[in-house]
Amino acid sequence: MNLPFFIAKRITFNSNRTFSKLIVRIAILGIMLGLAVMILAVAIVKGFKSEIREKVRGFAGDIQIVKYDLNTSFENSPFDINPVTLKTIQKYPEIAFTQSFATKPGIINTNDEVEGVVLKGVDKNYNWDYFKNILVEGRIINFSDSVQSQREVLISQYTANRLNVKVGDDFLMYFVQQPLRKRKFDIVGIYNLGVEELDKMYVIGDISLIRKLNKWTPTQVGGFELRLKDFSKLDTVANKVYENLDIDLRSVTVKEYYPTIFEWLSLLDVNTQVILVLMLAVAVINMISALMIMILERTNMIGILKALGSGNWSIRQIFLYNAAYLIGMGLLFGNILGIGIGVFQDTTHFFQLDQASYFISFVPVQLEMMDILLLNAGTLIICLLVMLIPSLLVTRISPVKAITFK
Repeated sequence: MNLPFFIAKRITFNSNRTFSKLIVRIAILGIMLGLAVMILAVAIVKGFKSEIREKVRGFAGDIQIVKYDLNTSFENSPFDINPVTLKTIQKYPEIAFTQSFATKPGIINTNDEVEGVVLKGVDKNYNWDYFKNILVEGRIINFSDSVQSQREVLISQYTANRLNVKVGDDFLMYFVQQPLRKRKFDIVGIYNLGVEELDKMYVIGDISLIRKLNKWTPTQVGGFELRLKDFSKLDTVANKVYENLDIDLRSVTVKEYYPTIFEWLSLLDVNTQVILVLMLAVAVINMISALMIMILERTNMIGILKALGSGNWSIRQIFLYNAAYLIGMGLLFGNILGIGIGVFQDTTHFFQLDQASYFISFVPVQLEMMDILLLNAGTLIICLLVMLIPSLLVTRISPVKAITFK
C-alpha cells in the first residue's frame, strides 16, 4: 500500500477540519481563474491575429509579383510575365490560386464631396470568395458584358458613408494624367473589410479600364496576387517564387506590403506572455499559501508520523498528493470556465469591439486543443515543482514539539 497516498486521501476527503477550508477554496479559485484567463488570452489573441490576417490576405493575397523598379506610387508599372514562369509558379503545391490586378489613383467627385482613392482593377478570373463574405449590399462586378463591366465598381462602407452614396448611385472619378481623364462609374456593391487603412483607399473595378486609360496591351498587368494554402509557409514560398522570377520582376509578401498591421499583430504575443506569467504567478502563490497552512494545521500529525518512523520525504509526499488534488480541481473548473466562455463568445459574438479601433466588431476566439493541453500540463507541472519548496517545512518540524503543539 502507498501509505502517503492513503493518508493524503483520508485528510482530503474525510477531514472535518475547517481552519484551512477557506484558504484551500481560495487556492482552487485562484488556479481556476488563472487557467481560464490563460485559455481565453491565448484563444483571443490567436483569434484576433487570424481574423485580421485573413482580412488583409483576402484583399491583397499573400504574395504579390510586381515590376522590379523604383516606382513607389499607387500606380503599378506594367509588365508581361513569361507564360512559362507563370505556369511554373501556379504549379507550386503550396499555392491555392493566382490572379492579376492593376491599380490607378483617382479622385471621386459626387454630392459635393471629394475623396482620393485607388482604383484596383481585376479581371473575370478574380477569386470573389472573400468579397462575397464581406459584401454588405449589392453584388460583385459582372464581367459577362465587357463594356458594362468597365462602368461597375465596388466601394467600401467607409467610402460610401463619406460620400453619402449607396448601391445604384453613380459618380465621376478623375484620373490625373496627361490629358486629364474622367469616367462615370455605377456602384454595384458595397463591402466592409473592417480595416480602415484599406477601406478608405480602394475601390474595385475592371482592369480593362486601367489598360485602356494607360494604353497598355491586353496582356499587360500591374501585378499578380498569389494566395497560399498555408500562411505559415509564406517566407519559404516567397523565396521560392522570387528565385524563379524573371530579372525585371520581384515578389513582395503581404507582411512587407502592410508592415504596420503585422508588426502590431506581433506585439500581441508579448501581451499574451505577460498575462500567462502573471496568472501563473497568482496560482502558484495561492497554492504555496494553502500548502503552508495545511502543513501548520497538521503539525501534530507530522510529529506522530515522525515518532512512528516516517521519513521527511514520505510525509512531504502526503502534502504533495494533497496539493496535486487541489491543483487538479482548479484545472478542472478552470477548463470548464475558460472553454465555456470561449465557446459562448465564438457562437454568439456577445462581447463587441469598436471596429474603427480594432478592425473587427467582436472579440474573436480561436480555441485549439493543443493550446489547452499545453496550458494544463504547464500549470500542473510548474505548480507541483514549486510545491516542493513549501513542503520543506516538514523537515523543520521536531517530533517532540509537534506532538505537544496546540
